[in-house]
Amino acid sequence: MGERLRSVTIVGGGTAGWLTALLLATYARSSKSAPQDLKITLIESPSVKSVGVGEATVPSMPILLRQTGVNERDFFKRCNASFKLGVLFDNWNVDRNGKPIAFINSFNEGRMIRGVESAYYYLKYGAGGGPFSDVVTTALDLAREFKGPHPLGAKTEDQNPGFAYHLDAGLFADLLRDICVARGIDHVHDDVVDVEKDERGFIAALQLKERGRLPVELVVDCTGFRGMLINKALDEPFVDYSKCLANDRAAAIQIPHPNPDKLEPLTRSTALSSGWVWRVPLYNRVGTGYVFSSAHRSDDEACDELLAHLHATGQPPAKGSEPRIIPIRVGRTRNAWVKNCIAIGLSSGFIEPLESTAIFMIEKSVRWLLAYFPDSDFAEPLRARYNKVSNRLYDEVRDFICLHYALNNRADSPYWIDAREALEVPDSLAENLELWKHSLPTRHDLDSRLLFGHRIYHAVLLGKQVYGTGFAPPPVSAATLYPDTWRDYVKQFRRGVAQATQVLPDLKTLLATLRGELDPATLPGAAGPKIPAAPGLRGTVPLPGQAAPLKPQITMKRKGA
Repeated sequence: MGERLRSVTIVGGGTAGWLTALLLATYARSSKSAPQDLKITLIESPSVKSVGVGEATVPSMPILLRQTGVNERDFFKRCNASFKLGVLFDNWNVDRNGKPIAFINSFNEGRMIRGVESAYYYLKYGAGGGPFSDVVTTALDLAREFKGPHPLGAKTEDQNPGFAYHLDAGLFADLLRDICVARGIDHVHDDVVDVEKDERGFIAALQLKERGRLPVELVVDCTGFRGMLINKALDEPFVDYSKCLANDRAAAIQIPHPNPDKLEPLTRSTALSSGWVWRVPLYNRVGTGYVFSSAHRSDDEACDELLAHLHATGQPPAKGSEPRIIPIRVGRTRNAWVKNCIAIGLSSGFIEPLESTAIFMIEKSVRWLLAYFPDSDFAEPLRARYNKVSNRLYDEVRDFICLHYALNNRADSPYWIDAREALEVPDSLAENLELWKHSLPTRHDLDSRLLFGHRIYHAVLLGKQVYGTGFAPPPVSAATLYPDTWRDYVKQFRRGVAQATQVLPDLKTLLATLRGELDPATLPGAAGPKIPAAPGLRGTVPLPGQAAPLKPQITMKRKGA
């Protein structure tokens, strides 16, 4: 056994660097096995800007904030955060009549009804002409009325886990930075100009432009797409996913709300000619942009198409604002942990932001580091297992994203035809697609389901209406289906949705109370129902040595407050 590590050095700031620092600091404070005096240093270049467009999250986010002691009011106010109930996909597929399909992938899932998946019931009996999501989630109903997901004055942690957040990524990184510095993390503004390695090839020290030589024990690479340490200094190769995912560019822009009082609690993904446009509504503005393939659109063409789309949908940018182009490196570093260096964030890998997985993957990477935290020996089994679970998550996300493209049925542009016919389908997904022509997905079909379980696949398959538009006839359950039971279930679920939609507050008002700008006790509707429960929250585990979530301990104060 080696000696316990006394320091961790993080190179790079942004969400990846500061969230890594915050989770490590929380671990050192709460774990019985970690050194209580673990020194955490974060080196942030004053000349490198973070990408800063990852503004949507998944349902592990509320628990993550509570476990790390982030004050809810500070989060909502400082990050201009809002709620997210799912992703609405528009124009990715067409129905039997050639009309564009819109469907939602929500954070609520289908369920078992008398031992049979509700998706089988829906395929046989339908839901009064409505989409599958009508018997799964309140998300679309609440979004149509611009409603929030829980009553005024209710504690977010007491609600069912059917929501995530939209947030300003740059402001979120600033909030994490301020909390980390307040908790004693050493913040160094400097540039790494050289990397010193020892006789084993481990990183022994970093040469900083201003401060000179800095010895390191465990170093975390959060330098983004550059991969300064993991790819350049340690020569770990990058595994390119471009053969199965074509998009390699993004044109990003911020726009004002068309109506600031009507905030939609959904991320939107609208397919255009050569990719898709995201729309992430925050409290104060909308983040949007075009993820596209440079093989099908030049930067100028993509920007023109994005701006035309925004004008056509009544969402024109502010005068003088222009999209900024962001090159995307799609894939993963072969091994995220090499010797004494671990890559987290974009340096570890990136799969296009279709399902808002970037922050979740940072979170999981740090949690796995905590679970396999090394000593000075840096035992190979720890590295091997970390890399195995990390790579498995990347492959899980890759397969789920590829599903959206492989099952598109558009024939109106070369991009969508290529997405279906020219791109490679990973073997693991191809095998399942053949299976799912005969049977709906089950939990046993998936090698990894940390984020996307089999019922999420139900939502996409049925949302795209693939059974009936050329993929395969609807699979039939071998079990007995009870039509009366299904009718009663649909009626009861829709009654609950109608009640929730009627009594829940509008989202703008709910956010104003969470920001501390309105007193919920003075407003009508301070009591009401929870949203219908999601069967389970995916992707979050307690920190090692932590019996219960941590309570917020710090309320950040701004200057002049």
